[in-house]
Amino acid sequence: MNQLQQSIEQFLYRKSELCDAQDWDAYLALFDEQCEFHVPQWDSEHEYTTDPRRGMSLIYYDNRTGLEDRVFRLRTGKSAASTPLPRTMHQISNVRIAEQADGQLEVKANWATFYSRLGSAEHFFGRATYHLRWDGGNWRITRKHVLLLNDKINSVLDFYHL
Repeated sequence: MNQLQQSIEQFLYRKSELCDAQDWDAYLALFDEQCEFHVPQWDSEHEYTTDPRRGMSLIYYDNRTGLEDRVFRLRTGKSAASTPLPRTMHQISNVRIAEQADGQLEVKANWATFYSRLGSAEHFFGRATYHLRWDGGNWRITRKHVLLLNDKINSVLDFYHL
């Protein structure tokens, strides 16, 4: 395994670990201030929306402020649907890396998140595409696009499930 592959995989594992530990400050620090976070809605069985400004999305933030607002709501109890917060376990696999012309990396990965809340255990799974930028010794997420493959949502869906 080459050094870049290992570095990216460790970054994704760390991101997952921070989310599972609900270390929100460290988790948010991984995202660039202008990071786009997008979870499109499926239009049909095999097609999903591609433009969040023209089609429906399950989650869309055009910068990190959306994630920061969600964290604020979790911390202050203003998110009744997320009280109590579930226990989560994120798994990452099949990490693929492509260098982009602008110096960023496009990283694709498969993921699964298992969660337990109020005695019930469920899971979400899908594919994610990240755009990463090297920033003074750390990777920063400039875009996170999540394709949720099991989109029958029996309860709440929030950023910490993805």
